[in-house]
Amino acid sequence: VPLNEAGRVRELDAEWPIMHKDLQPVVMVAAEAVGRPPGELILSAQFKTIPDHPLPEAIHIKWDGEGEWEITLRVFRDLGIAFCAALAGIFLLLLVQTKSMQLSLVMMCAIPLTLIGIAPGFWLLNLVGAENVGGYDNPVFFTATGMIGMIALGGIVIRNSVILIDFIEESRKKGMALHEAVEASGAVRFRPIMLTALATLLGAWPITLDPIFSGLAWALIFGLTASTMFTLVVIPTIYVLIHKNQEAAR
Repeated sequence: VPLNEAGRVRELDAEWPIMHKDLQPVVMVAAEAVGRPPGELILSAQFKTIPDHPLPEAIHIKWDGEGEWEITLRVFRDLGIAFCAALAGIFLLLLVQTKSMQLSLVMMCAIPLTLIGIAPGFWLLNLVGAENVGGYDNPVFFTATGMIGMIALGGIVIRNSVILIDFIEESRKKGMALHEAVEASGAVRFRPIMLTALATLLGAWPITLDPIFSGLAWALIFGLTASTMFTLVVIPTIYVLIHKNQEAAR
C-alpha cells in the first residue's frame, strides 16, 4: 500500500526532550574531536571561548560531568595514584636491600629521567609520523596505555641504577678510590646495561603496530632509551657529589 494512501506526510518540529540530572535541568553539549585531544578542546573552551563569550548567569557549566573528558580525568587520576604506589613499593624494596635511604633515593633518580624521553618522543613521533585521514590530522596521543608504560618503566630503569651503584659499593669495599670505582662501574656495566635495554626495545617494537597499545610501546621505547643513556651519566654523578660532600663535612 503506498504511504500517501494511508495518510498525509507533514514536516513538523520535533519536541526537544527535557532532561534533568541531580534534580536540575540540564543540557548536554557534545562535539566530535577530530585531530585534537578532548582535553585541549575543553581547556580552550574553558579559559578562552567562554570568557570571551560569557553565558547568562542562570546557566552553570560542569566540564567533567559526562563523556570522554570525565573518563580521561578519572583514568589518569587512578593511574597517577597507582604510579605513586609503585614508587613507594620500589623505595621500600631498595631500602630493604641497601639499608640506606640516601642510596635508595639516588637509585630512584633514574625514574624521572624517563620523562625526558617520553614527552619529546611523542612530540617527535607526531612531527615525523603523524598521518592525515580524510583531511584531518590523526596524531598519536599519550593515552592511558602510555601512562601504563611509564609506570612499568619505573621498575625497569631502576635495574640500571642498582647495577651501577652496587658495583661502585663493592669496589669501594675492596679499597678502590671513589672516582676509580665510578669509572670502572661505567666501563664494566655498560655492555650488559645496553644489551638488556636493546632487548627490551626490540620486544616492545611489535606492539607499536597495535592501535590500542601502541602508546604503551612508544612510552617504553622513548623512556627506556633516554633513561638508559642519562642513567650512565647522571646516577654516578649524583653519587660522586653526595660522597664528596660527606667527605668534605668530615
